[in-house]
Amino acid sequence: MKKTVVLGVTGCIAAYKACEIVSSLKKLNYDVRVIMTQNATEFVSPLTFETLSNNKVVVSTFEKNREFNVEHISYAKLADIFVVAPATANVISKIADGIADDMLTTTIMATKALKIICPAMNTAMYENPLFQQNLKKLKDLGYLIIEPESGPLACGDIGKGRLADPQDIVAEIDKRLTPNPDYRGKTILITAGATEEAIDSVRFITNHSSGKMGISIAKAALARGAKVILIHGRVSEMLPDLSSNIYVKSTEDMYKEVIKNLDKCDIVIKAAAPSDYKVKNFSKEKIKATNINIELEKNIDIAAEVGKRKDNKKLIIFAAETSDLLKHAKNKLNSKNADLVVANDVLAEGAGFNVDTNIVTLIKPNGDIISLEKMLKTKLADVLLDNILLLD
Repeated sequence: MKKTVVLGVTGCIAAYKACEIVSSLKKLNYDVRVIMTQNATEFVSPLTFETLSNNKVVVSTFEKNREFNVEHISYAKLADIFVVAPATANVISKIADGIADDMLTTTIMATKALKIICPAMNTAMYENPLFQQNLKKLKDLGYLIIEPESGPLACGDIGKGRLADPQDIVAEIDKRLTPNPDYRGKTILITAGATEEAIDSVRFITNHSSGKMGISIAKAALARGAKVILIHGRVSEMLPDLSSNIYVKSTEDMYKEVIKNLDKCDIVIKAAAPSDYKVKNFSKEKIKATNINIELEKNIDIAAEVGKRKDNKKLIIFAAETSDLLKHAKNKLNSKNADLVVANDVLAEGAGFNVDTNIVTLIKPNGDIISLEKMLKTKLADVLLDNILLLD
């Protein structure tokens, strides 16, 4: 899922540096939600943060002219990480004492996410024993403190208290949310689920694919920093939060969307189960007959078409078989000009459709065969991504 950073901005001159934090986090493909104290709005306009984050900024607990929502709870649940930068001595002390008298302090009290505090204040305030006591209290409670820097301060003093470098703050957030960013900078197009081929306006032909494997790959790729385009048919699994979730019905619809998005991606993973055939004699009217005669014709082969046009892109295909697994998988690898085939026997216990596990064999064009043990599809997704990085 796309990770969400809730950023609390408090009222001090360093508030303008939070703009750089938001901008940098957005470039790393994080969802950023900003909560400002009323005093912070005296230094930076909420509109600035709304423009940078593409999300509404929350300031007042009792803001009017908005849809009703208990926003301190919704933001608390949304947060994968909660950061206060800059954090004034006043707000830090309120958090340490459990005071929740505005939207920021109320939300941070309600969240279960990791909390990062980035102090910014005058040196004398920072060194004050009461403040240091409050800061230690937060450390002991598990809050991560990014210590301020030493140097010239806005008041003219020189000493410790200047907000840490925004890029250091962003790096710490990124390290926590994306510990393995080996797919950052790559765009992966993934297909998932089953397509539907209409018989008439009521009935259709489909298969047992649940989309679990493709969606697991999409979630794993997101967690490793990739941009993901997910083109899916009918699925039974919860979809990841993507700006590029594209729903299709038929195999032809899926083909059109794959070709339309092909130039945007570096890797194509065909984990969907598109129907090989479509109904030739489709009826707009519901067929009212005891016996329905269906004439089928071959659908376009999406993977083969991608193989013809892929250039330097990597194409990974799935081969769901019931017999002669390696033979059929190798034939598909060659005929579709793929870079890796993920073969599985759908009749094997713990493999195939509508289950959380899979048993697969990876086959490469150089003849390498890697047989994997039964594992959760969520784990297999990462194993597959590891092997894609090893492709020549």
